[in-house]
Amino acid sequence: MRTITSAVLVMFAVSFAGAFQAGKQVINAGPRLNYPFSPAIKAGNFIYVAGTMAVDDSGKVVPGDVKVQTKRTLENIAQVLKAAGSSLQNAVSVTVYLKNISDFQAMNEVYGTFWPKDPPVRTTVGTNLVLPNGLVEISMVAVTNGAARRVILPAGWVKSTSPYSYGIISGDTLFLAGLVSRNGKDNSIVEGDMKAQTKVVMDNAGEILKAAGMSHEQVVSSRAYIADSKMFEDMNVSYRSYFPKNPPARATVKAALVDAKYLVEITMLAVKGAREAIAPPNADGSPAQPNPNLSPAIKVGNRLYLSGILGNTAGNKGDVKAQSREALVRIGRALTAAGFTWDNVVDGLVYLTDVANFSGMNEAYREIFTKDFPARATVVPGLMNPDGLVEIMFTAVK
Repeated sequence: MRTITSAVLVMFAVSFAGAFQAGKQVINAGPRLNYPFSPAIKAGNFIYVAGTMAVDDSGKVVPGDVKVQTKRTLENIAQVLKAAGSSLQNAVSVTVYLKNISDFQAMNEVYGTFWPKDPPVRTTVGTNLVLPNGLVEISMVAVTNGAARRVILPAGWVKSTSPYSYGIISGDTLFLAGLVSRNGKDNSIVEGDMKAQTKVVMDNAGEILKAAGMSHEQVVSSRAYIADSKMFEDMNVSYRSYFPKNPPARATVKAALVDAKYLVEITMLAVKGAREAIAPPNADGSPAQPNPNLSPAIKVGNRLYLSGILGNTAGNKGDVKAQSREALVRIGRALTAAGFTWDNVVDGLVYLTDVANFSGMNEAYREIFTKDFPARATVVPGLMNPDGLVEIMFTAVK
């Protein structure tokens, strides 16, 4: 989901060129701005679409409210998918970032018109965005034309009142929606503290996984969004009980959720097949200490899912460029340990704590990626580490 810059991602018109590198196809549709991300990457049957905003062909955000911007954003993504040999109807997973969470219902009104039937799974959270005047950013994963795409709804559950599915399976891969503390049988909110709400989320995930013939053991990656960073450890207590061994890769940030009663939202990805936890060594070659809440990376088949990695040290406090470099060094060790290279990276997510740090992060990022960039989204939530300025999460495919 390539950078928030991604917004600019939407910067496409009609032109298309596909560059092939390390088993991935770079989708360049329309005019490009000077940001280090590709509009989309095709790898196998999946198309990873960068974080996209409502920009015109010159890269400027179109004026208008969230309805206008949601429509333009999805139209921009539709152009990219068409260039990749797909369409919005093939979307399997969507993440919507709203600058103002109060725009949720208005965004839904427009969003739902694009999927009158079997909408993709979706996560919606509130974060600051990088481009001025931008109200919404959307990243997406879609499948190619003709690829399998099946909606998963556990027995006895009712469909969501919002335009999204709880689960979509394609081949060996199950995409889960961002789940909150809700009763799947009647869509009622289940209130409680962070531990209780996390348990409801994870139990609901278990029902969706079971309906797809899977279990928590097949979860390879997750993203958690919490309303208050003070509740981080309480969330971990409940969460890690579902993964007694080799927990999935994960990133956790503070973000606004769609209802004040919700304390946590978690989205997950599960893959059938042999699953290997990757624990890269420290810089000095010593073994890394295991983290009970996440694995640095999970390898399954020809795919690698990496956790959100920070790069803050005692010596680089307040320096986003130095922290970005260090985060990328650490990610590089994980890629190497798993037998992957930077050329294999297809999708990225960058969390920044300050819009002002966008340029500095990109400078460090360009030192690693010089061409044929992966897709990427960049948004501005709160990080769990108070000294962290940037957190980076990648997916790689051979």
